[in-house]
Amino acid sequence: MNKKEIIEKITLKKDFSQLPEKDVEIAFNKFDKPCYLDEEKIKLTRDILRKVFSVFTSKKLLNIKEKDLEWILNKHISTKERLKYYPEVYEKIFSDFKSLDKKKVFLFDFGAGINGFSCKYFPIKLNYVGVEGMKQLVDLMNHYFNKNNFNGKAIQESLFNLNELKEIILKEKGKKILFLFKVLDSLEMLQENYSKEFLKELTPLVDMVVISFATRSLIKKQRFKVNRKWILDFIEENFDLMEDFEIGNERYIKFRSKFKFK
Repeated sequence: MNKKEIIEKITLKKDFSQLPEKDVEIAFNKFDKPCYLDEEKIKLTRDILRKVFSVFTSKKLLNIKEKDLEWILNKHISTKERLKYYPEVYEKIFSDFKSLDKKKVFLFDFGAGINGFSCKYFPIKLNYVGVEGMKQLVDLMNHYFNKNNFNGKAIQESLFNLNELKEIILKEKGKKILFLFKVLDSLEMLQENYSKEFLKELTPLVDMVVISFATRSLIKKQRFKVNRKWILDFIEENFDLMEDFEIGNERYIKFRSKFKFK
């Protein structure tokens, strides 16, 4: 089989049928080597895509159903773990924006998953823009936003399409915040050192970036030995570190550009 045929076969499986083409291709390129048979390439590509996109997601979320907000947040591992901590997390994150409550504030949530359903916990009024690769989750969030007249929207886009991401940010006018909750590890899994380029390009376009990392394993709840010093050193060297805190099983880091974007 040629490359196109193999990629088409990878996406025949429902879990991967609506992912951005670029993400599938980047994952496939990691295994497009003579040492692998075609079936091995398919299996290995699906395995890494599963780790990046669907390992956190219950299959019950892949079809839109009329369920309440808490039910939905409980069906995604990341939001389920964060659910009881949302008020505390958002209070700390938005502490510098309380005075802007009556002004235009845009929250860009890249690699959102279903985090848009946490909108009820925002302590300030804002405009939500979620960007997610799994179209099923994009549709789920938009269904909720439309039904409840919430000022938000979800967009399907690859986080490897930097120009498109920039356009999404630049088209909105107002104060801007960028969320990257448990996103950088996934980017690195697909393309090593991409996180640095990603942050360098996007941080100057917003007023604040918030990244997060899991501090304990999902199943055993054992604390990770990895300290991610590489990305923390990179942030301190290139940006203005605002706050670094841990709540629940997640570490949050707030930072901004050293130079105001104009």
